[in-house]
Amino acid sequence: MQILTLATIAAYLLSTAGYLAFLFLQRRALRQAALALLGLGFVAHTVLLAAGVIESGHLPVHNLHGTLLVAGWAVTGVFLIIYGRYRLQVLGVYAASLVLALLIAASLCPGAPAADKTIFNSFWLISHIVAVFLGDAALALACGIGILYLLQENTIKTKHHGFFFRRLPSLDRLDAAGYACIATGFALLTIGLVTGFVYARAVWGRFWSADPKEIWSVITWLIYAALLHQRLTVGWRGRRSAVMAIVGFAMVLFTFFGVNFMLKGHHGVFTGQ
Repeated sequence: MQILTLATIAAYLLSTAGYLAFLFLQRRALRQAALALLGLGFVAHTVLLAAGVIESGHLPVHNLHGTLLVAGWAVTGVFLIIYGRYRLQVLGVYAASLVLALLIAASLCPGAPAADKTIFNSFWLISHIVAVFLGDAALALACGIGILYLLQENTIKTKHHGFFFRRLPSLDRLDAAGYACIATGFALLTIGLVTGFVYARAVWGRFWSADPKEIWSVITWLIYAALLHQRLTVGWRGRRSAVMAIVGFAMVLFTFFGVNFMLKGHHGVFTGQ
């Protein structure tokens, strides 16, 4: 298992280096190699998680180590889908670096179980976990696209057509890709909340218990709901959408990590949202 973990990290490390080299040198071969290494890392990552499921009998998200592993896998998978649709090569710099950081952090965390394994046998909980991790991954990429949008917009406004102008996609393509990520992430987040409420009813006898993580998850959901509403009704696009994508993901990070370590409740690290 350790060898497989190291191989996965090595693939992501080389992919990150390849994407960084592509950013500066703009060589097609570097971009292709970086993407291939990311795909190879994703395959190894999938095998690593599958081995964990076989060994433990449930999704390996019972502690911070497993949570970070699954989060990294979700980001890679969603990025490959988004890349296939929008061909945002430069987004690979952000995605590969983020996944590499998640896996390195996971390798530094203890892998001992932090919760009773039997609680992972529920269909509703598994659906909740899968939806939340994939949704958060899409929102993480929306944040990265938002950052790229602001960089490109600033380059155009200042009329300094230098480093970023030639390397970043058009504002329209960035805006469209960012919206797709936000809409997808919001839909998955909604599914995650609903399945989480159903699971809570089955386990604790009530849909809502005012747990800190439940409260902050709903607040996060409302932020993205407001963004999508404003985009569809008022026409919030471009800069406003990019800024809100970054702010929204900051809230996701707080809900994902901050609530677990700063506030008490019956949610653990494993649930993500």
